[in-house]
Amino acid sequence: MNPDRAFIERFKAYFGDLHQSDPSQLQAFYADEVVYRGPVQQLRGLVELEDYYASLIGNFSHCRYEFLDEVIGKQSACLKWVLHLDHPRLRNRSLCLRGVSQLKWADKIRYQEDFYDSDALLREQLPILGNVTRWLKLRLAS
Repeated sequence: MNPDRAFIERFKAYFGDLHQSDPSQLQAFYADEVVYRGPVQQLRGLVELEDYYASLIGNFSHCRYEFLDEVIGKQSACLKWVLHLDHPRLRNRSLCLRGVSQLKWADKIRYQEDFYDSDALLREQLPILGNVTRWLKLRLAS
């Protein structure tokens, strides 16, 4: 197995059951000076990234990434995923957020940018707006 593929396989195994993972182990994948960009936030440095993932894990009763597809280049990759989240206030209902991550690394990841629709996750959870959103999706699909 080439080193880039092996690195991504270890990365996917770690995030496959994020809720069971220890955020302090992110240092195995991320450089101290990592830059993370997402639709909602931008983080600089491993400490901020560890805090972000600790918060994510702490707010949900379960969270894991399901990896759907990947394109792996030399020290770079794009990973398509679904993030599955269970929150105690949602009566054991699982939330699913689809997205893509772009990763760039040398020895460790130095840059990550995540692309996802954070508003869609919120819209579908609001009582009235969620029902309207689901109804509109059904109408548009037919």
